[in-house]
Amino acid sequence: MDFLTLIKAAAALLVGTAVGYFLRQFIALKQNDSLELKAKRILLDAKESAQKVLDDAKSRAEKVLEGAKDEQKERERDLRRLEERITHKDETLERRSQELDKETNAIKEKVEKLRAMKENFEKIDAEKRLELEKVAKLSTEEAKEKLITEVEKKYESDILARVQKMERFGLEELERKARDILASTIQRIASSTASEVTVTSVTIPSDDLKGKIIGKEGRNIRALERAAGVEIIVDDTPGAILISSFDPVRRQIARVALENLILDGRIQPAKIEEMVEKAKTEIEKIIKDAGEKAIYEIGVFDIDPRLIMLLGRLKFRTSYGQNVLQHSIEMAHVAGMLASELKADVNIAKKGSLLHDIGKAVDHEIQGTHVEIGRRILQKFNVDVRIIQAMQSHHEEYPYETLESIIVQTADAISASRPGARRDSVENYVKRLEDLEGIATSFKGVEKAYAIQAGREIRVFVTPENLSDLEAKKMARDIADRIENELKYPGEIKVNVIREMRAIEYAR
Repeated sequence: MDFLTLIKAAAALLVGTAVGYFLRQFIALKQNDSLELKAKRILLDAKESAQKVLDDAKSRAEKVLEGAKDEQKERERDLRRLEERITHKDETLERRSQELDKETNAIKEKVEKLRAMKENFEKIDAEKRLELEKVAKLSTEEAKEKLITEVEKKYESDILARVQKMERFGLEELERKARDILASTIQRIASSTASEVTVTSVTIPSDDLKGKIIGKEGRNIRALERAAGVEIIVDDTPGAILISSFDPVRRQIARVALENLILDGRIQPAKIEEMVEKAKTEIEKIIKDAGEKAIYEIGVFDIDPRLIMLLGRLKFRTSYGQNVLQHSIEMAHVAGMLASELKADVNIAKKGSLLHDIGKAVDHEIQGTHVEIGRRILQKFNVDVRIIQAMQSHHEEYPYETLESIIVQTADAISASRPGARRDSVENYVKRLEDLEGIATSFKGVEKAYAIQAGREIRVFVTPENLSDLEAKKMARDIADRIENELKYPGEIKVNVIREMRAIEYAR
Protein backbone atom coordinates (compact mmCIF):
# COMPACT_ATOMS: atom_id res chain seq x y z
CA MET A 1 0.00 0.00 0.00
CA ASP A 2 2.75 2.31 0.89
CA PHE A 3 4.69 1.33 -2.16
CA LEU A 4 1.72 1.99 -4.37
CA THR A 5 1.25 5.35 -2.77
CA LEU A 6 4.86 6.18 -3.45
CA ILE A 7 4.50 5.21 -7.09
CA LYS A 8 1.40 7.35 -7.42
CA ALA A 9 3.15 10.22 -5.77
CA ALA A 10 6.14 9.81 -8.06
CA ALA A 11 3.88 9.63 -11.07
CA ALA A 12 1.99 12.69 -9.94
CA LEU A 13 5.28 14.47 -9.46
CA LEU A 14 6.46 13.58 -12.93
CA VAL A 15 3.13 14.63 -14.42
CA GLY A 16 3.23 17.94 -12.46
CA THR A 17 6.78 18.52 -13.56
CA ALA A 18 5.93 17.90 -17.20
CA VAL A 19 2.83 20.04 -17.02
CA GLY A 20 4.84 22.88 -15.35
CA TYR A 21 7.54 22.64 -17.99
CA PHE A 22 5.12 22.81 -20.87
CA LEU A 23 3.19 25.60 -19.20
CA ARG A 24 6.39 27.53 -18.72
CA GLN A 25 7.31 27.04 -22.36
CA PHE A 26 3.90 28.26 -23.43
CA ILE A 27 4.18 31.38 -21.29
CA ALA A 28 7.69 32.07 -22.59
CA LEU A 29 6.44 31.84 -26.17
CA LYS A 30 3.62 34.25 -25.43
CA GLN A 31 6.05 36.72 -23.87
CA ASN A 32 8.38 36.52 -26.88
CA ASP A 33 5.50 37.24 -29.21
CA SER A 34 4.56 40.33 -27.10
CA LEU A 35 8.14 41.77 -27.09
CA GLU A 36 8.45 41.30 -30.81
CA LEU A 37 5.24 43.16 -31.38
CA LYS A 38 6.46 45.99 -29.17
CA ALA A 39 9.76 46.20 -31.05
CA LYS A 40 7.92 46.34 -34.37
CA ARG A 41 5.62 49.03 -33.08
CA ILE A 42 8.57 51.14 -31.79
CA LEU A 43 10.33 50.71 -35.12
CA LEU A 44 7.21 51.82 -36.97
CA ASP A 45 6.82 54.90 -34.74
CA ALA A 46 10.47 55.84 -35.28
CA LYS A 47 10.03 55.64 -39.04
CA GLU A 48 6.95 57.85 -38.88
CA SER A 49 8.80 60.43 -36.70
CA ALA A 50 11.78 60.42 -39.02
CA GLN A 51 9.52 60.94 -42.02
CA LYS A 52 7.78 63.82 -40.26
CA VAL A 53 11.13 65.47 -39.36
CA LEU A 54 12.28 65.01 -42.94
CA ASP A 55 9.13 66.62 -44.25
CA ASP A 56 9.51 69.56 -41.86
CA ALA A 57 13.14 70.04 -42.91
CA LYS A 58 12.15 70.00 -46.58
CA SER A 59 9.45 72.59 -45.90
CA ARG A 60 11.86 74.87 -44.03
CA ALA A 61 14.51 74.47 -46.71
CA GLU A 62 11.99 75.47 -49.35
CA LYS A 63 11.02 78.57 -47.32
CA VAL A 64 14.67 79.56 -46.80
CA LEU A 65 15.35 79.09 -50.48
CA GLU A 66 12.37 81.27 -51.39
CA GLY A 67 13.55 83.96 -48.93
CA ALA A 68 17.04 83.88 -50.42
CA LYS A 69 15.62 84.26 -53.89
CA ASP A 70 13.53 87.24 -52.76
CA GLU A 71 16.54 88.85 -51.08
CA GLN A 72 18.61 88.30 -54.21
CA LYS A 73 15.92 89.96 -56.30
CA GLU A 74 15.80 92.95 -53.87
CA ARG A 75 19.58 93.32 -54.05
CA GLU A 76 19.47 93.21 -57.80
CA ARG A 77 16.87 95.99 -57.76
CA ASP A 78 19.05 98.05 -55.38
CA LEU A 79 22.06 97.55 -57.63
CA ARG A 80 20.07 98.68 -60.63
CA ARG A 81 18.91 101.81 -58.77
CA LEU A 82 22.48 102.54 -57.62
CA GLU A 83 23.73 102.09 -61.16
CA GLU A 84 21.11 104.52 -62.39
CA ARG A 85 22.12 107.14 -59.76
CA ILE A 86 25.80 106.77 -60.63
CA THR A 87 25.00 107.15 -64.29
CA HIS A 88 22.96 110.29 -63.52
CA LYS A 89 25.81 111.75 -61.42
CA ASP A 90 28.30 111.03 -64.17
CA GLU A 91 26.11 112.88 -66.60
CA THR A 92 25.76 115.81 -64.16
CA LEU A 93 29.51 115.97 -63.55
CA GLU A 94 30.17 115.87 -67.25
CA ARG A 95 27.74 118.73 -67.78
CA ARG A 96 29.32 120.78 -64.95
CA SER A 97 32.78 120.07 -66.31
CA GLN A 98 31.74 121.46 -69.67
CA GLU A 99 30.28 124.56 -67.98
CA LEU A 100 33.50 125.08 -65.98
CA ASP A 101 35.55 124.78 -69.15
CA LYS A 102 33.41 127.49 -70.72
CA GLU A 103 33.78 129.76 -67.66
CA THR A 104 37.56 129.14 -67.58
CA ASN A 105 37.85 130.13 -71.22
CA ALA A 106 35.79 133.26 -70.55
CA ILE A 107 38.01 134.20 -67.59
CA LYS A 108 41.13 133.67 -69.71
CA GLU A 109 39.72 136.00 -72.33
CA LYS A 110 39.00 138.64 -69.66
CA VAL A 111 42.53 138.26 -68.25
CA GLU A 112 43.98 138.79 -71.69
CA LYS A 113 41.84 141.90 -72.13
CA LEU A 114 42.91 143.25 -68.72
CA ARG A 115 46.56 142.57 -69.55
CA ALA A 116 46.21 144.43 -72.79
CA MET A 117 44.47 147.34 -71.00
CA LYS A 118 47.24 147.40 -68.37
CA GLU A 119 49.93 147.52 -71.03
CA ASN A 120 48.04 150.32 -72.74
CA PHE A 121 47.74 152.28 -69.47
CA GLU A 122 51.43 151.80 -68.73
CA LYS A 123 52.28 153.04 -72.19
CA ILE A 124 50.06 156.13 -71.72
CA ASP A 125 51.56 156.73 -68.25
CA ALA A 126 55.09 156.52 -69.64
CA GLU A 127 54.18 158.99 -72.41
CA LYS A 128 52.68 161.41 -69.85
CA ARG A 129 55.75 161.09 -67.66
CA LEU A 130 57.99 161.94 -70.61
CA GLU A 131 55.83 164.95 -71.42
CA LEU A 132 56.01 166.11 -67.77
CA GLU A 133 59.79 165.70 -67.76
CA LYS A 134 60.00 167.78 -70.94
CA VAL A 135 57.81 170.51 -69.43
CA ALA A 136 59.61 170.49 -66.04
CA LYS A 137 63.02 169.97 -67.63
CA LEU A 138 63.71 167.37 -64.91
CA SER A 139 63.93 163.61 -65.02
CA THR A 140 61.97 161.44 -62.56
CA GLU A 141 65.08 160.69 -60.51
CA GLU A 142 66.12 164.35 -60.47
CA ALA A 143 62.63 165.41 -59.29
CA LYS A 144 62.68 162.72 -56.62
CA GLU A 145 66.09 163.80 -55.33
CA LYS A 146 65.03 167.46 -55.31
CA LEU A 147 61.86 166.66 -53.35
CA ILE A 148 63.78 164.57 -50.81
CA THR A 149 66.34 167.36 -50.38
CA GLU A 150 63.65 169.94 -49.73
CA VAL A 151 61.87 167.66 -47.23
CA GLU A 152 65.16 166.94 -45.44
CA LYS A 153 65.89 170.66 -45.12
CA LYS A 154 62.39 171.45 -43.90
CA TYR A 155 62.16 168.61 -41.38
CA GLU A 156 65.83 168.25 -40.53
CA SER A 157 65.27 168.67 -36.80
CA ASP A 158 62.44 166.12 -36.81
CA ILE A 159 64.51 163.57 -38.72
CA LEU A 160 67.49 164.14 -36.44
CA ALA A 161 65.34 163.69 -33.35
CA ARG A 162 63.92 160.49 -34.78
CA VAL A 163 67.37 159.16 -35.65
CA GLN A 164 68.63 159.97 -32.17
CA LYS A 165 65.61 158.29 -30.64
CA MET A 166 66.22 155.17 -32.76
CA GLU A 167 69.87 155.13 -31.73
CA ARG A 168 68.90 155.53 -28.12
CA PHE A 169 66.35 152.74 -28.47
CA GLY A 170 68.98 150.49 -30.05
CA LEU A 171 71.38 151.02 -27.16
CA GLU A 172 68.63 150.41 -24.64
CA GLU A 173 67.69 147.22 -26.45
CA LEU A 174 71.28 145.98 -26.33
CA GLU A 175 71.49 146.81 -22.64
CA ARG A 176 68.18 145.05 -22.03
CA LYS A 177 69.46 141.89 -23.68
CA ALA A 178 72.71 142.12 -21.74
CA ARG A 179 70.87 142.23 -18.43
CA ASP A 180 69.52 138.76 -19.30
CA ILE A 181 67.57 137.35 -16.37
CA LEU A 182 66.48 140.60 -14.76
CA ALA A 183 65.30 142.18 -18.00
CA SER A 184 63.38 139.11 -19.16
CA THR A 185 61.64 138.97 -15.80
CA ILE A 186 60.58 142.61 -15.98
CA GLN A 187 59.32 142.09 -19.51
CA ARG A 188 57.22 139.05 -18.58
CA ILE A 189 55.40 140.69 -15.68
CA ALA A 190 52.76 143.32 -16.34
CA SER A 191 49.85 144.32 -14.16
CA SER A 192 47.69 147.33 -13.64
CA THR A 193 48.03 149.51 -10.56
CA ALA A 194 44.98 150.85 -8.74
CA SER A 195 45.63 154.03 -6.80
CA GLU A 196 43.62 154.77 -3.70
CA VAL A 197 43.60 157.49 -1.06
CA THR A 198 43.19 157.39 2.68
CA VAL A 199 39.76 159.03 2.54
CA THR A 200 36.84 157.16 0.98
CA SER A 201 34.14 159.12 -0.80
CA VAL A 202 30.51 157.95 -0.89
CA THR A 203 28.30 159.42 -3.60
CA ILE A 204 24.79 160.39 -2.56
CA PRO A 205 21.89 161.00 -4.97
CA SER A 206 20.82 164.26 -3.34
CA ASP A 207 22.28 166.75 -0.87
CA ASP A 208 18.99 166.56 1.02
CA LEU A 209 20.12 163.17 2.33
CA LYS A 210 22.95 164.79 4.30
CA GLY A 211 20.54 166.05 6.93
CA LYS A 212 18.93 162.62 7.17
CA ILE A 213 22.33 160.96 7.57
CA ILE A 214 23.28 163.43 10.32
CA GLY A 215 19.97 162.86 12.09
CA LYS A 216 18.34 164.76 14.92
CA GLU A 217 21.07 166.41 17.01
CA GLY A 218 23.60 164.28 15.09
CA ARG A 219 22.49 160.96 16.59
CA ASN A 220 22.60 159.04 13.26
CA ILE A 221 26.10 160.12 12.32
CA ARG A 222 27.39 159.44 15.84
CA ALA A 223 25.82 155.97 15.77
CA LEU A 224 27.52 155.22 12.44
CA GLU A 225 30.89 156.52 13.64
CA ARG A 226 30.62 154.52 16.85
CA ALA A 227 29.54 151.28 15.14
CA ALA A 228 32.08 151.42 12.28
CA GLY A 229 34.96 153.13 14.13
CA VAL A 230 35.42 155.86 11.51
CA GLU A 231 34.94 159.59 11.12
CA ILE A 232 32.15 160.81 8.84
CA ILE A 233 32.82 164.18 7.18
CA VAL A 234 29.73 165.97 5.89
CA ASP A 235 30.89 169.24 4.35
CA ASP A 236 29.92 171.47 1.46
CA THR A 237 31.16 168.99 -1.17
CA PRO A 238 28.14 168.50 -3.46
CA GLY A 239 26.84 164.95 -3.91
CA ALA A 240 29.41 163.25 -1.65
CA ILE A 241 30.17 162.29 1.95
CA LEU A 242 33.71 161.49 3.10
CA ILE A 243 34.74 158.62 5.38
CA SER A 244 38.07 159.02 7.16
CA SER A 245 39.98 156.36 9.12
CA PHE A 246 43.52 155.07 9.47
CA ASP A 247 42.11 151.53 9.11
CA PRO A 248 41.20 150.82 5.44
CA VAL A 249 38.98 147.87 6.39
CA ARG A 250 36.89 150.07 8.68
CA ARG A 251 36.52 152.60 5.87
CA GLN A 252 35.23 149.91 3.54
CA ILE A 253 32.79 148.61 6.15
CA ALA A 254 31.48 152.13 6.73
CA ARG A 255 31.21 152.74 2.97
CA VAL A 256 29.22 149.54 2.34
CA ALA A 257 26.96 150.21 5.35
CA LEU A 258 26.31 153.81 4.30
CA GLU A 259 25.54 152.83 0.71
CA ASN A 260 23.09 150.17 1.93
CA LEU A 261 21.44 152.66 4.28
CA ILE A 262 20.99 155.13 1.43
CA LEU A 263 19.40 152.41 -0.72
CA ASP A 264 17.16 151.28 2.14
CA GLY A 265 16.09 154.81 3.05
CA ARG A 266 15.53 154.02 6.75
CA ILE A 267 18.40 155.77 8.54
CA GLN A 268 18.17 155.36 12.30
CA PRO A 269 20.56 154.08 15.02
CA ALA A 270 19.10 150.54 15.16
CA LYS A 271 19.17 150.19 11.38
CA ILE A 272 22.68 151.64 11.27
CA GLU A 273 23.98 148.97 13.66
CA GLU A 274 22.25 146.26 11.61
CA MET A 275 23.75 147.53 8.36
CA VAL A 276 27.24 147.81 9.88
CA GLU A 277 27.10 144.18 11.04
CA LYS A 278 25.90 143.13 7.60
CA ALA A 279 28.70 145.14 5.97
CA LYS A 280 31.28 143.48 8.25
CA THR A 281 30.10 140.07 7.04
CA GLU A 282 30.33 141.20 3.41
CA ILE A 283 33.81 142.68 3.83
CA GLU A 284 35.04 139.53 5.64
CA LYS A 285 33.86 137.45 2.68
CA ILE A 286 35.59 139.85 0.27
CA ILE A 287 38.79 139.61 2.34
CA LYS A 288 38.68 135.81 2.36
CA ASP A 289 37.98 135.63 -1.37
CA ALA A 290 40.83 138.07 -2.10
CA GLY A 291 43.30 136.02 -0.04
CA GLU A 292 42.24 132.73 -1.63
CA LYS A 293 42.36 134.24 -5.10
CA ALA A 294 45.89 135.51 -4.43
CA ILE A 295 47.29 132.13 -3.34
CA TYR A 296 45.48 130.41 -6.22
CA GLU A 297 46.97 132.85 -8.73
CA ILE A 298 50.47 132.34 -7.35
CA GLY A 299 50.07 128.57 -7.01
CA VAL A 300 50.93 128.10 -3.31
CA PHE A 301 48.27 126.30 -1.30
CA ASP A 302 49.84 125.10 1.98
CA ILE A 303 49.23 128.40 3.82
CA ASP A 304 47.35 128.69 7.13
CA PRO A 305 43.75 129.97 6.63
CA ARG A 306 44.36 132.70 9.23
CA LEU A 307 47.31 133.98 7.18
CA ILE A 308 45.06 133.95 4.10
CA MET A 309 42.60 136.23 5.92
CA LEU A 310 45.43 138.63 6.84
CA LEU A 311 46.65 138.51 3.25
CA GLY A 312 43.16 139.41 2.03
CA ARG A 313 43.11 142.51 4.27
CA LEU A 314 45.92 143.92 2.12
CA LYS A 315 43.36 144.37 -0.65
CA PHE A 316 42.25 147.52 1.18
CA ARG A 317 45.77 148.76 1.99
CA THR A 318 47.87 150.99 -0.24
CA SER A 319 51.48 152.14 -0.14
CA TYR A 320 52.30 155.34 -2.05
CA GLY A 321 49.14 154.77 -4.07
CA GLN A 322 50.06 151.16 -4.96
CA ASN A 323 47.69 148.42 -3.81
CA VAL A 324 49.68 146.23 -1.39
CA LEU A 325 47.97 142.93 -2.26
CA GLN A 326 48.44 143.49 -5.98
CA HIS A 327 52.05 144.52 -5.30
CA SER A 328 52.62 141.27 -3.34
CA ILE A 329 51.10 139.13 -6.10
CA GLU A 330 53.21 140.89 -8.71
CA MET A 331 56.30 140.38 -6.57
CA ALA A 332 55.55 136.66 -6.23
CA HIS A 333 55.37 136.29 -10.02
CA VAL A 334 58.66 138.14 -10.48
CA ALA A 335 60.37 136.21 -7.68
CA GLY A 336 59.21 132.90 -9.15
CA MET A 337 60.73 133.79 -12.52
CA LEU A 338 64.02 134.94 -10.97
CA ALA A 339 64.25 131.86 -8.74
CA SER A 340 63.60 129.58 -11.70
CA GLU A 341 66.38 131.23 -13.72
CA LEU A 342 68.83 131.23 -10.78
CA LYS A 343 68.04 127.62 -9.75
CA ALA A 344 66.78 128.75 -6.34
CA ASP A 345 63.76 127.39 -4.45
CA VAL A 346 60.80 128.78 -6.44
CA ASN A 347 58.23 127.90 -3.75
CA ILE A 348 60.17 129.68 -0.97
CA ALA A 349 60.75 132.75 -3.15
CA LYS A 350 57.05 132.97 -4.07
CA LYS A 351 55.83 132.57 -0.48
CA GLY A 352 58.40 135.03 0.86
CA SER A 353 57.27 137.62 -1.70
CA LEU A 354 53.56 137.02 -1.16
CA LEU A 355 53.88 137.35 2.64
CA HIS A 356 56.60 140.03 2.75
CA ASP A 357 54.12 142.83 3.65
CA ILE A 358 51.78 140.73 5.81
CA GLY A 359 52.61 143.03 8.75
CA LYS A 360 50.90 145.95 7.01
CA ALA A 361 47.56 144.21 7.55
CA VAL A 362 47.75 145.05 11.27
CA ASP A 363 50.54 147.64 11.59
CA HIS A 364 47.99 150.29 12.64
CA GLU A 365 47.01 148.05 15.58
CA ILE A 366 50.44 146.78 16.72
CA GLN A 367 53.57 148.77 17.53
CA GLY A 368 56.63 148.18 15.36
CA THR A 369 57.67 148.19 11.72
CA HIS A 370 55.65 146.11 9.31
CA VAL A 371 58.71 143.87 8.75
CA GLU A 372 59.06 143.09 12.45
CA ILE A 373 55.29 142.63 12.84
CA GLY A 374 55.28 140.30 9.81
CA ARG A 375 58.15 138.22 11.27
CA ARG A 376 56.29 137.78 14.56
CA ILE A 377 53.06 136.79 12.74
CA LEU A 378 54.84 134.17 10.61
CA GLN A 379 56.68 132.80 13.66
CA LYS A 380 53.39 132.58 15.55
CA PHE A 381 51.87 130.42 12.79
CA ASN A 382 54.99 128.22 12.59
CA VAL A 383 55.86 129.21 9.03
CA ASP A 384 59.01 127.67 7.55
CA VAL A 385 62.08 129.59 8.75
CA ARG A 386 63.35 129.82 5.15
CA ILE A 387 60.25 131.84 4.22
CA ILE A 388 60.85 134.20 7.16
CA GLN A 389 64.50 134.61 6.13
CA ALA A 390 63.36 135.38 2.57
CA MET A 391 60.84 138.08 3.56
CA GLN A 392 62.62 139.84 6.42
CA SER A 393 65.38 141.41 4.31
CA HIS A 394 63.32 143.24 1.69
CA HIS A 395 63.99 146.59 3.44
CA GLU A 396 67.52 145.57 4.46
CA GLU A 397 66.57 145.57 8.14
CA TYR A 398 68.05 142.06 8.35
CA PRO A 399 71.10 140.64 6.51
CA TYR A 400 70.64 138.52 3.39
CA GLU A 401 70.93 134.97 4.70
CA THR A 402 69.76 133.06 1.61
CA LEU A 403 69.60 133.47 -2.15
CA GLU A 404 65.81 133.65 -1.87
CA SER A 405 66.06 136.73 0.40
CA ILE A 406 68.02 138.57 -2.31
CA ILE A 407 65.43 137.50 -4.90
CA VAL A 408 62.57 138.84 -2.75
CA GLN A 409 64.33 142.19 -2.29
CA THR A 410 65.00 142.42 -6.04
CA ALA A 411 61.39 141.57 -6.88
CA ASP A 412 60.21 144.25 -4.43
CA ALA A 413 62.40 146.85 -6.13
CA ILE A 414 61.17 145.83 -9.60
CA SER A 415 57.50 145.98 -8.66
CA ALA A 416 57.72 149.21 -6.68
CA SER A 417 60.00 151.17 -9.01
CA ARG A 418 58.47 150.37 -12.40
CA PRO A 419 56.89 153.41 -14.12
CA GLY A 420 53.36 154.10 -12.94
CA ALA A 421 53.45 151.73 -9.98
CA ARG A 422 53.63 154.39 -7.28
CA ARG A 423 53.02 158.09 -7.00
CA ASP A 424 53.87 160.78 -4.50
CA SER A 425 50.46 162.48 -4.45
CA VAL A 426 47.22 162.76 -6.35
CA GLU A 427 47.59 166.53 -6.54
CA ASN A 428 50.88 166.33 -8.44
CA TYR A 429 49.42 163.85 -10.87
CA VAL A 430 46.32 165.96 -11.55
CA LYS A 431 48.43 169.11 -11.88
CA ARG A 432 50.60 167.46 -14.51
CA LEU A 433 47.53 166.54 -16.56
CA GLU A 434 46.12 170.06 -16.19
CA ASP A 435 49.44 171.58 -17.32
CA LEU A 436 49.51 169.23 -20.29
CA GLU A 437 46.01 170.24 -21.39
CA GLY A 438 46.79 173.90 -20.66
CA ILE A 439 49.76 173.93 -23.05
CA ALA A 440 47.62 172.42 -25.83
CA THR A 441 44.67 174.77 -25.39
CA SER A 442 46.94 177.84 -25.37
CA PHE A 443 47.51 177.50 -29.13
CA LYS A 444 45.28 179.41 -31.50
CA GLY A 445 42.72 177.32 -33.36
CA VAL A 446 42.48 174.57 -30.70
CA GLU A 447 38.88 173.64 -29.98
CA LYS A 448 39.51 171.25 -27.06
CA ALA A 449 42.28 169.03 -25.67
CA TYR A 450 42.26 165.86 -23.54
CA ALA A 451 45.12 164.20 -21.68
CA ILE A 452 44.58 160.43 -21.75
CA GLN A 453 46.41 157.21 -20.82
CA ALA A 454 47.66 158.66 -17.52
CA GLY A 455 49.23 161.60 -19.32
CA ARG A 456 51.10 159.53 -21.91
CA GLU A 457 49.03 161.00 -24.76
CA ILE A 458 47.42 164.38 -25.45
CA ARG A 459 44.65 164.57 -28.04
CA VAL A 460 44.12 168.03 -29.53
CA PHE A 461 41.02 168.81 -31.60
CA VAL A 462 41.41 171.85 -33.89
CA THR A 463 38.84 173.78 -35.94
CA PRO A 464 39.34 172.79 -39.61
CA GLU A 465 38.22 176.24 -40.84
CA ASN A 466 41.14 177.98 -39.10
CA LEU A 467 43.98 175.49 -39.75
CA SER A 468 45.11 173.51 -42.76
CA ASP A 469 46.59 170.01 -42.64
CA LEU A 470 50.12 171.40 -42.87
CA GLU A 471 49.44 173.88 -40.06
CA ALA A 472 48.03 171.05 -37.92
CA LYS A 473 51.25 169.10 -38.47
CA LYS A 474 53.31 172.14 -37.45
CA MET A 475 51.11 172.67 -34.38
CA ALA A 476 51.80 169.08 -33.24
CA ARG A 477 55.55 169.77 -33.44
CA ASP A 478 55.20 173.09 -31.59
CA ILE A 479 53.11 171.51 -28.79
CA ALA A 480 55.68 168.72 -28.41
CA ASP A 481 58.49 171.28 -28.17
CA ARG A 482 56.69 173.23 -25.44
CA ILE A 483 55.97 170.05 -23.46
CA GLU A 484 59.65 169.04 -23.67
CA ASN A 485 60.77 172.48 -22.47
CA GLU A 486 58.18 173.18 -19.77
CA LEU A 487 57.16 169.83 -18.21
CA LYS A 488 58.97 167.03 -16.42
CA TYR A 489 57.62 163.55 -17.14
CA PRO A 490 58.82 159.94 -17.43
CA GLY A 491 59.05 158.25 -20.84
CA GLU A 492 57.47 160.12 -23.75
CA ILE A 493 54.17 161.86 -24.50
CA LYS A 494 52.34 161.36 -27.78
CA VAL A 495 50.86 164.55 -29.26
CA ASN A 496 47.88 163.71 -31.46
CA VAL A 497 46.41 166.68 -33.35
CA ILE A 498 43.06 165.83 -34.97
CA ARG A 499 41.65 167.95 -37.77
CA GLU A 500 38.27 166.68 -38.95
CA MET A 501 36.36 168.44 -41.70
CA ARG A 502 32.56 168.10 -41.64
CA ALA A 503 30.24 169.56 -44.29
CA ILE A 504 26.65 170.02 -43.09
CA GLU A 505 23.72 171.19 -45.18
CA TYR A 506 19.95 171.10 -44.63
CA ALA A 507 17.32 170.06 -47.17
CA ARG A 508 14.16 172.13 -46.79
